[in-house]
Amino acid sequence: MQHTKVWDGFIRFFHWSLVALIATLYFSAEFAMMELHFVAGFTLVALLSTRLIWGIIGSDTAKLSALLHSPKAVIAAFKGENQLAAGHNAAGSYMVIAFLILLLTQAVTGLMTTDDIMYDGPLVGLVGYDWASFASSIHRQLFDVLLVAIGLHITAIAVYRLKGKSLVPPMITGKTSESYKQNSNMKSGWVGFIIFTVIWAVILYFWGAESLEFLIS
Repeated sequence: MQHTKVWDGFIRFFHWSLVALIATLYFSAEFAMMELHFVAGFTLVALLSTRLIWGIIGSDTAKLSALLHSPKAVIAAFKGENQLAAGHNAAGSYMVIAFLILLLTQAVTGLMTTDDIMYDGPLVGLVGYDWASFASSIHRQLFDVLLVAIGLHITAIAVYRLKGKSLVPPMITGKTSESYKQNSNMKSGWVGFIIFTVIWAVILYFWGAESLEFLIS
């Protein structure tokens, strides 16, 4: 059976890193492990920044432009009509866009969040108290919305599985047995990983050095 490459290495790394980071952010906040929460948050900022860059220079299936579809295409996706190119179908693309918006908002507000006692995000001093208070409120409440979106995502995966289409294995192996009329240009995921590592190191150096040292010690 011939397999089609659909996801490059960085997109798979991005997906599963998000799973680990969201879980880490949730539990570290619940148990007041704020140094871990900050390091995980800074890692999320680096990961999302790299994803946006990779959405411009990366593989065809990773490009942000590949997420833009008409309502007609979304309806066709719900009807189960075959798509021409590999990657997310139109309905799935809308979910990815929603996730990116939620995560970016969560990450940016986190940088401006303060608990008014011990911990301040690195941008609190730049935005003023009123805006920091507003960002803190959004940061806490938006996570519930994110959990609902995750629930919808898992439900969609289960529904597709019942219909005979498994979405998880391609996100692990990068390949699918499905065939498409349009070929996709795939880029090396190592390029994306190197970009992420550089951004992550810079962010931790300027914002997260103290939290990282606390975790290591």
